[in-house]
Amino acid sequence: MSFHDGKLRSLITDFSADFIARNSSGKSLITVTNVLLSKDGRSAKILFTVLPESLEDEALHFLKRNRSELYDYAKTKMRGRYIPFFDFEVDKGEKFRISLDKALMDNKLNKDSI
Repeated sequence: MSFHDGKLRSLITDFSADFIARNSSGKSLITVTNVLLSKDGRSAKILFTVLPESLEDEALHFLKRNRSELYDYAKTKMRGRYIPFFDFEVDKGEKFRISLDKALMDNKLNKDSI
């Protein structure tokens, strides 16, 4: 990854998280975990997690429905740059990591109580 790509990923992560915080209903906690850029920089997949997990589908629908508003918001944050097409996806890797951490913690607690 080039320096420019890293800065662009960081910028997209920051302003998309800010946009979500400002525009979501507050029923769930939506956290931007990563941004995957295409090689040409014309598309960006924004990965996120949702708490509670039962509201993931609703959050994904909200984010996809508000892509054009995010694009308009990006115009104010990315002056002089090409603005990529945004897509959203639940971060399965982060969900797996959280469940693994929980299982390890439960295992540790069970060993400590013996």
